[in-house]
Amino acid sequence: MNSLLNINDLHKIYDSGTHALRGINLDVKEGEFLILLGLSGSGKSTLLRCINRLIEPTSGEIIFQKRNIVKTSGKALRTIRRQIGMIFQQFNLIKNLSALTNVLTGKLGYVNLVHSLGMTKIKEDVITAEKNLDRVGLLEFKSQKTRNLSGGQQQRVAIARALMQNPRLILADEPVASLDPATADSVMKYLGELNKNDNITVICSLHFLSLARKYGTRVVALKDGQIVFDGSPREIDERKFKDIYGEEAEEVEIR
Repeated sequence: MNSLLNINDLHKIYDSGTHALRGINLDVKEGEFLILLGLSGSGKSTLLRCINRLIEPTSGEIIFQKRNIVKTSGKALRTIRRQIGMIFQQFNLIKNLSALTNVLTGKLGYVNLVHSLGMTKIKEDVITAEKNLDRVGLLEFKSQKTRNLSGGQQQRVAIARALMQNPRLILADEPVASLDPATADSVMKYLGELNKNDNITVICSLHFLSLARKYGTRVVALKDGQIVFDGSPREIDERKFKDIYGEEAEEVEIR
């Protein structure tokens, strides 16, 4: 597999003095489903947000398709971001708008939907948005305001929105943390299908090792801003789990 993303000696120091990332080196191959594990505060979210520059790295390189994101700005950065979809823990949807309109906002990284597109192009985008809603099993809810949907349905709308970018990479920041176990597994299933069927590379932060084993092809564990494990999900035994989460931690199974 070819490398899609290379991270070299990445550091992030916040204004408060917190050294959130301490020399991260990571090579992500095309088609991987990479799971980030680690305690809250270990650096998972910071790493994901540095990759697409939602957070500015302090130093280091982030090479995406042979372009250094850290040194890119303006139109060139927007072009790169179009290829990187982002899914958030709290969905980040516009609750008073319909599911379909929320999915269409995934195109805003390309052009302004209202002012810059002709009606023909808007119709094409609506068709694409409906197809993406259908892929996550929500076409029948396209006209419903997202505030009236369940948490799992809202997260699936967010996945459909990310698909509007036709991304090469999806970053998912604890996408199932606020969901019950059955719904969490359902959302992960859709991400897994996109990874397998569309060859979209996924980097997803999680707390549940059982989901990491079920859907991940690789696990990278962070602790205090450093990588402490990089390997197959099956390699994480009880000893490694406690090394990552602490001696008092107990694994919670989601089936």
